[in-house]
Order: sequence, then structure tokens, then C-alpha cells
Amino acid sequence: MITKRIIPCLDVRNGQVVKGVNFEGLKNVASPVELAEYYSAAGADELVFYDITASAEGRSLFTDVLKEAASKVFIPLTVGGAINSVSDFDRVLKCGADKVSVNSGAIKDPSLIPAAAKLYGDQCVVLSVDVKRVDGKFTVFAKGGRENTGMDAIEWIKRGVANGAGEIVVNSIDTDGVKNGFDLEMLSAVCDAVSVPVIASGGAGGYDDFITLFKALPKVDAGLAASVFHFGEVNIKQLKQKMKDNGIEVRL
Repeated sequence: MITKRIIPCLDVRNGQVVKGVNFEGLKNVASPVELAEYYSAAGADELVFYDITASAEGRSLFTDVLKEAASKVFIPLTVGGAINSVSDFDRVLKCGADKVSVNSGAIKDPSLIPAAAKLYGDQCVVLSVDVKRVDGKFTVFAKGGRENTGMDAIEWIKRGVANGAGEIVVNSIDTDGVKNGFDLEMLSAVCDAVSVPVIASGGAGGYDDFITLFKALPKVDAGLAASVFHFGEVNIKQLKQKMKDNGIEVRL
């Protein structure tokens, strides 16, 4: 059985993690490099870095941060944000990223996924999808969840996988930040539609939310979260032990 992964997410703006990091052991540290090292030592299976700065200046600064983090962390790194071309893939991979996450860039140019998959392999291409219910339908949103594309999320995800995306991150806008648990209905629909790994994002509020996720949806491969880890509400090693105690395969 494949072990379930726990993945902290670092939102980076101008070289700084923008969500709070005031948790035990690393107080007042806003450096993504130090935070990445902390999570690596704390038992995280992978790390996700999102460059949420649109300016070229911000991205060049993020490149420096990414290089430093990649040199010090020995778990897989996925990088996303402002990935609009194959050259963007090339840039972050050369900095040490293992996988590249595309979202709005693929919506603008759907040919980006097959082009990147052909060059770097399906396993390198992660399709991140921001999804919200609109009139009862799972709908894709772009530009950080601000723009309704009108696209059916399940069909878009199926298309992305057919074009070469090797992994899907499902960001539920409806549950994001609410901390009442992952969006099991949405995730179930995605798992039924594709056979590639599915990562759940949005809604984690505590240990039990991860247990419920993996128990209810064995097809989900990983749980991704930010603030519950940053603020110390969930300790990764304790979470993994609780998962193991509940019969969920995990790397301790």
C-alpha cells in the first residue's frame, strides 16, 4: 500500500512566508528557507512553495530563496505561482524544484501541460485547481480564486490528466480557511474521475480532519495545509503517529 503524504504549503511573497509562523520552536521566523528546514526535520513528506508575487522582481528574488531551500532540504519540492510557460518550468527546475505546479497559466494556455510533460515527464507536472460550487456545480476559478472561468472542474481535471498532468491538487475554495475539514464531496468526485495521485487542500483544522480524509477517501494520496502547521495547531510527527494508530499507512 502506498503511504499517505503530509505536505506543508509555504506562500512566499518577496522572499517571505506571508502566513504567520509563530509556532513552537521557530518563533517570529518568516524565512521560507528556515521554515522549509524545520518542516523537513519535522517529518513532512514534501513541501509546496507558492510564489504569490506577480512581479518579475519578486520572482527573481524567489528564485534565490528556492535555490537556497533546495540545497538544504532533502524532501521533494513542488513550486507554483506565475508558471505561464515552459521557460518558467525550466527556471524553477534548474533551481532545485522536483515538480512544478500550474494553475492559471494552464487555464490561459492549455497547451502548457502537454508541452511541459513532453519535456520533463508527467511526474513533474502538477495541475493545481481552485474549485468552488456555483449553482451546485464544481467550477474552476482562476487568478487566486477571484475569477470564475465557468469551466466544469471535473472535466478540466480530466482534460489536464489526459494532456499529461501527473498529479492533481484540489483546492476547495468553499472550505479554505474554514477549518471544518476537507471537502470530501469534491475530492470524491475528483478521485472517481482520474487515476493519478490526488492531493487534498483547503479545510484542515486539526488532527481529526486528516484522519477523516484518509479514512473516508482511501484514493486521496496526500493532505496539504498551511496555517494549521505554521501556527502549531497540528504537529506533523504527532499527526503521523495518529494516522498510523488509525491504520493509515504513513512514513514515520
